[in-house]
Amino acid sequence: FTHSEMDCTQPIEQVMQDLRDLTADISAKGHIPVTLGGEHSVSYGAVMGVFDALHQKGESLGIVQIDAHADFRVAYQGHHHSHASVMHLLAEAGLPIVSLGVRALSTEEELARTKHGVIAHDGPMLVRNNISQIELPDDFPENIYVTFDVDGLDPSVIAATGTPVPGGLGFYQSLDLVESTLKGRRCVGIDITELAPVEGLTSNDFTAALICYTLMAFAAKTQIDKKRPIK
Repeated sequence: FTHSEMDCTQPIEQVMQDLRDLTADISAKGHIPVTLGGEHSVSYGAVMGVFDALHQKGESLGIVQIDAHADFRVAYQGHHHSHASVMHLLAEAGLPIVSLGVRALSTEEELARTKHGVIAHDGPMLVRNNISQIELPDDFPENIYVTFDVDGLDPSVIAATGTPVPGGLGFYQSLDLVESTLKGRRCVGIDITELAPVEGLTSNDFTAALICYTLMAFAAKTQIDKKRPIK
């Protein structure tokens, strides 16, 4: 089922609340919401909606983030709801985060990540050592939300994004990393963000679509493995 596009002309706080309400309703019905950005700020509403639905059942939620940037600024250009601060907002809400592929962050962001207990496997270490599998701590939540910013990939894979950073993850490496974090767990939400299509350059669009389909397949498999079929 594909929902109609949201009205994003309202104040950002209202847009986030509408998205939160929508994904909460979808999640509460046993479905897996897949949100397509747009820039990365949309993840706040989408993640918090899934969090709300799980919280009603006494369950917790963890986040797996693919990204070139930490997105841990307190605010960006005066806005707290920003692509550069979305993970800080989610951490402030108490959600545990595993961050994969980051290679652009400030000293303040690095300190904030440490303060909030973010499990960070940054880009230089992953790429230089060709790492495609990681293991999450036993106490990390069983329910996983995957937020995939396409700038986490190397620009040779996807260049059509607002803030590309060289030295990024490969296509298969990024997907293998995500899949490894889902072992023994259940994927309950997904978003794909920061694709900025370039007219005449369709390969980036197809790559982002394939990532989306693959993550959806991962999510369905985790539901089957955990014997909680999607509806």
